[in-house]
Amino acid sequence: MNKDIKILIIDDRSENLHFLSNILSTKGYKLKRAITGRLGINAAIASPPDLILLDVMMPDMDGYQVCQHLKENQVTREIPIIFLSVIDEVSEKVKAFNLGALDYITKPLHAEEVLARIENKLTIQRLQAKLKVASKLKIRNQQ
Repeated sequence: MNKDIKILIIDDRSENLHFLSNILSTKGYKLKRAITGRLGINAAIASPPDLILLDVMMPDMDGYQVCQHLKENQVTREIPIIFLSVIDEVSEKVKAFNLGALDYITKPLHAEEVLARIENKLTIQRLQAKLKVASKLKIRNQQ
């Protein structure tokens, strides 16, 4: 089931990319990686993933700027974003949610937590897609 799910990881630190790639690839997810915010935006537009894991602190564009660009683009607007950060302040988390993020995981990352949150968000996304289809069918049947 996971083999059809594409996850884009945007993080400037190779150890984070490696850690996340290891745990997600063992679960069968298709992965794309980007080491800068700009590369991440380009990758998301070129081949929209099912989910984005986005680091907050990056040198070229921070995660908040990347998220804002993604949410303003019609192609990437609906992609769920989970922020990853060493910053554990409520104001930073609220900022992420206000920009459209669905979750915020603080570092150090723990494999079980990351997997649980990803699976939760993907389940919600699948259910929302089914609900949209059901709503459209219901509207068509009423016409």
